[in-house]
Amino acid sequence: MKRFLLVAMSVLMLTATFAGSASVATAKESKILDFDTMIGVPQQFTGSQATAIFRNVPAGGLPWTLTSAKGQLKASGELEIEVKGLVLAAGANTGINPIASFRGLVSCIGSDGLPHNVMTDPFPATTGPASQGGGNSSIEATVALPHPCFAPIIFVTSPTGSWFAVTGN
Repeated sequence: MKRFLLVAMSVLMLTATFAGSASVATAKESKILDFDTMIGVPQQFTGSQATAIFRNVPAGGLPWTLTSAKGQLKASGELEIEVKGLVLAAGANTGINPIASFRGLVSCIGSDGLPHNVMTDPFPATTGPASQGGGNSSIEATVALPHPCFAPIIFVTSPTGSWFAVTGN
């Protein structure tokens, strides 16, 4: 019995000693898309032209431009977008962002060959001229991606879903 207790105590001590030094291996989550550029709505995508709708997402009514953008989309649907200087490129408010919140939108082509769009909740955006920090926003959310998600495109939209910027250059 003493021998049994001695062995049991030794095993417990060894387990306690090495348990603190063991680490759980975590799998690196795969990225579907990693980007460091977006383009604002060009003039030819505004108005009532057929090109104003892209992947079933209407373009903002006026052209938009931006200083910089970066972000990523992970397989889990985790979406991160950071835009700076997303402002109107034409009209009475040229160089200004008049919109107090932006949304992120992921557009994937599903197995049916059609676009499937999922949108985040609104995120705060700074208003005012880009030269004074207007048009800046950080969007961090998790969206329910369709499976499969072919050819993903990321948009920054108005609160109602009209796009102001899209991945590309």
